[in-house]
Amino acid sequence: MFDAFISAWNDRLMRNRLLAVAAGCAAFVMMVYITVPGVNRQLWQTMLASGELFEFLGMFTGGALNNFSIIAMGITPYINASIIMQLLTVVIPKLHELQKEGGEQGRRQINQYVRYGTVGLAFLQAVVLVFSLMRYTASNGAKVFYYSSFFYGFVVVLALTAGTVCLVWLGERMTEYGVGNGTSMIIFAGIVLRYPDYIMNTFKIAKASSNKFQISIQLTLFVLITIALIVAIIMLTQAIRKVPVQYAKKVVGRRVTGGQSTYIPIKVNNAGVISIIFAISVLYLPATIIQFLKLDPTSPLGGFAVEYSKLMSHSGFLYNFVYFLLVIFFTYFYSAITFNIADIADNMKKFGGFIPGIRPGKNTVEFLNKIMNRITFISAISLGLIAIAPNLIMLLTDIHSFYLGSTSLLIIVGVALDTLQQLEARSVMKHYQGIMKK
Repeated sequence: MFDAFISAWNDRLMRNRLLAVAAGCAAFVMMVYITVPGVNRQLWQTMLASGELFEFLGMFTGGALNNFSIIAMGITPYINASIIMQLLTVVIPKLHELQKEGGEQGRRQINQYVRYGTVGLAFLQAVVLVFSLMRYTASNGAKVFYYSSFFYGFVVVLALTAGTVCLVWLGERMTEYGVGNGTSMIIFAGIVLRYPDYIMNTFKIAKASSNKFQISIQLTLFVLITIALIVAIIMLTQAIRKVPVQYAKKVVGRRVTGGQSTYIPIKVNNAGVISIIFAISVLYLPATIIQFLKLDPTSPLGGFAVEYSKLMSHSGFLYNFVYFLLVIFFTYFYSAITFNIADIADNMKKFGGFIPGIRPGKNTVEFLNKIMNRITFISAISLGLIAIAPNLIMLLTDIHSFYLGSTSLLIIVGVALDTLQQLEARSVMKHYQGIMKK
């Protein structure tokens, strides 16, 4: 890894690309601290501390949500718009045809639709967030915003929407002039930006503890399990199933073409981190709604809310079991949408390809479906275990100050591996170009 970065830094063009990524991350950090005026920071921090969904969303913004900056919503609307577009390409035939046969122009058109969707979702999310907070009143009568006029709320909505659009633009520029995916790099920077605070809080608790030996054992166990978890994520991210493919020989005039042997690389983890994000959102949403409703504990609905909060605590069996099942469900759901087996079988048949021992057409689809179901089962179980692993680690080590999120680890590992692979690919490309010049 270090050799790849050193080699890239020694090349002028690659060094400029790495500097472009660094400049983009620096601009993102600067925007984190450009705050929206008129916000009651103390009350807002209290609300964030009591809301698990806010804690999860704030993890991707690098503290922008905590500061209530102009990029408080982060790049989440863009991610949601991209996921919605992926679902629509499966449902709407015209979009599917545009994605499949439109080429570069079709890809640009779909990206433009995603941008329009991002603006719409960002505006809608900002309206719901701002005007819900304007109606919120704490028990002591304090409000989140010092101003309650419609004009002020509308200006804040526009500022938050513009902040998200600015992040999308910044991510696209980083993709164009940098290395790797710019959007992923922004999410990566937002997560990494929070880790120094988590680490410092952990060491503060360790320093304040009276039993130094016990806390040392807990910290050592915590680090070892974390390293094992990172290794497991790397193995799951890199794992592929190679399905052999043979292409038939064709005689064109006096030349014989075809006859190559290759393979279809099917990733074991096709769902990536999306399944965990969906599962966490489904789990946290009811608790967040209950918190905003401010129900009376003596009422029947309030009593149900109290019991629900007890049952669905992080340390409870029911929470982790439901979390595990939701991750499995969304892994199967998202893998089935993103990996179109019928198209792969049709393309193989069109170009004279076949899987050895399997007849083209329907038999190929059934064979690939069988393989896909097996590797998705492995991926779903693995992601489910990785998802609940942080809660189990906290129970074993009794350290609750360091937020070790499986979602954040999957993103960090995935972005790091993707960036490293692109560095190596560009290095090989430069090597080939040098040979051609000679």
